[in-house]
Amino acid sequence: MGKEVIIIGGGIIGLSSAYFLSKSGHEVTVIDKSDISSGASFVNAGYLTPSHIIPLAAPGVLTQGLKWMMDSSSPLYIKPRLDLDFLKWSWYFHRSSTKAKVEKAIPVIKEINLLSRELFQDIKTSGDLGDFQLERQGLLMLYQTKAAQEHELVVAKKAEQLGLEISEVDSSGLERLQPKVKINAKGAIYYECDGHTTPNEFMPKMVAYLKRVGIKFKINEEVRDLTIEGDKITKVQTSKDLYEADEIILAAGSWSGRLAKKLGTKLPLQAGKGYSINVSRDTGITLPAILMEAKMAVSPMRGFTRFAGTMEFSGINQIIRKERVEAIARGAHRFYPELEITTGEKSEAKTGLRPVSPDGLPYIGKFKDFSNLIIATGHAMMGWSLGPATGKFVQQLIDDVRPDMDLTPFAPDRKFN
Repeated sequence: MGKEVIIIGGGIIGLSSAYFLSKSGHEVTVIDKSDISSGASFVNAGYLTPSHIIPLAAPGVLTQGLKWMMDSSSPLYIKPRLDLDFLKWSWYFHRSSTKAKVEKAIPVIKEINLLSRELFQDIKTSGDLGDFQLERQGLLMLYQTKAAQEHELVVAKKAEQLGLEISEVDSSGLERLQPKVKINAKGAIYYECDGHTTPNEFMPKMVAYLKRVGIKFKINEEVRDLTIEGDKITKVQTSKDLYEADEIILAAGSWSGRLAKKLGTKLPLQAGKGYSINVSRDTGITLPAILMEAKMAVSPMRGFTRFAGTMEFSGINQIIRKERVEAIARGAHRFYPELEITTGEKSEAKTGLRPVSPDGLPYIGKFKDFSNLIIATGHAMMGWSLGPATGKFVQQLIDDVRPDMDLTPFAPDRKFN
């Protein structure tokens, strides 16, 4: 017999969880404070990235961020502020940014990415959502300097040892791969294992499918409180109503830490703001790429090319900093010299908040203090890529079956100090 399940959060993680739970016969209600038409799940680069095996919490990242602190246009911007939660998170991030911990995380990140990539394909094959973009054209890591090349070759060697498909491409090879656009790069590491999608095509189709199969949506409702009785959450109070369920899934992205506090539980989490610009005219770009020195992503999506990137730690806010949008436009022109992103295109830039854990690994699993609460958040820049895998794990945990991989590295109550 199916359970009644409430999912707090209607992003890619929440919707993927609803998808697999509905397949398993559960009655699901999705609650979201928005109308599920914007945010990180709509404005991301759409990558499926087994190649992204290095967690954000890597040696040197925090130090570089501190150096860039006073430059609000830098790729990694940390807004100076006295915030105890952020200071604790920063300390945990520092503690996690060791070579040994990164090496331990690499095979875990690869495994969950490969699983999620196949689940995206399963969703496509099922026909549940109808047609949507899902391509396996790979990802170019474009570089302009030898230093960037050498840095990426170290990552590529590790990825190749893990069985991922990789090749090196020189400037003439780039011309063959991308004949319709001029690229200012010395070459690229080509991760043939990667794929991409169009998020703001996929998301509405997923919502429409879930509604067809009976998933209830409570939109524009903010969760205000959670009632605890013993080791269970018995009620969810929103700005509009009161709900009860057998199981609660906390998949509220960057807002998950605030809700965890209402339970008297600590969930170290910070919002990492990203930006994207869509260019609807023909750019000639047909392969996804990371522009290494500009630290930004390029994705050929259905109907437009998306230029995305930056990581901004400035708290939970939707403020669009024009200097960061300009940095993305400059980075695009730096690598694609014949492309000029217009003032109008820049004015339509969007932003989204990515939930970032201190060690760069997501939180997926149960808190030991609550028998009916599952946490599914903290995916940082891999939220889109890991959405289906996380949703599948949520369903397996609800059904009390062995997950497809060991979830110990993702434990929500893991220690960082």
